[in-house]
Amino acid sequence: MPTSDLFRVTPGSSVKLAAIPADGTPGLPDDGDQARTLAEAELIKHRERIIDIQYDLWAEDRRALLIVLQGMDTSGKDGAVRHVFSGVNPQGCRVWSFKKPSEEEADRDFLWRIHQRVPPKGEIGIFNRSHYEDVLVVRVHNLVPEATWRQRYDMINSFESLLMDGHTTILKFFLHISKKEQKERLQARLDNPRKNWKFETGDLEERKHWDEYQRAYEAALEKCSTAAAPWHIIPADRKWYRNWAIAAVVRETLEAMNPKPPSPRGDLSKVRIED
Repeated sequence: MPTSDLFRVTPGSSVKLAAIPADGTPGLPDDGDQARTLAEAELIKHRERIIDIQYDLWAEDRRALLIVLQGMDTSGKDGAVRHVFSGVNPQGCRVWSFKKPSEEEADRDFLWRIHQRVPPKGEIGIFNRSHYEDVLVVRVHNLVPEATWRQRYDMINSFESLLMDGHTTILKFFLHISKKEQKERLQARLDNPRKNWKFETGDLEERKHWDEYQRAYEAALEKCSTAAAPWHIIPADRKWYRNWAIAAVVRETLEAMNPKPPSPRGDLSKVRIED
């Protein structure tokens, strides 16, 4: 069974996040120590393979891969980028983090700023938060009328279909952590002076809306997991498992894309480089 099948949200299915263990390790041995050892060893192999295929994707210059990372605060989006894509050639891989829209962005449709950051052919693009914020935080905090954010699900599906028609493969990961784990990670930021800079009091305000965010995520996962661009729910309480799972799915996807460098320009068999 492909690793991606362990996490894929079947289009049209119902999603209940409370029923999915955030500390689960599907696809690995039940023994925790054995599972971690195996996951960390395989992560290295997955990462090396991702680096190899990225070279071919860059050389081929015909297709792109877009990776979308979403999750509650402290779910590990930054950590996933750091651990899964360490060593990838930055020339062909770009990370974009979408925060509160600027005045210029807010004056346009919600997808305007997203479309500008879609990876060009030959590259891997990583969205740390994404267009899905406009059916998540916008919904939870009533920033626009309900009628407005409800129609955005279809707009997002159409937008992603447009990207795929343009030869962009889309991988979407929801990093699923428990409320208990989030508390521990926030506390760790308070306890460690070197991590104090990561702590924001606003995170505590957002935490008060935990249940509302869970419902908003469930709706997005249900309505926007399509056959061509499905969502993957990654248990993320265990950081080492999160990294392994994402790396495995990215590797599988790149291998399925199977990019090929172009043929050399002319016959190189008789080319000699003089001293």
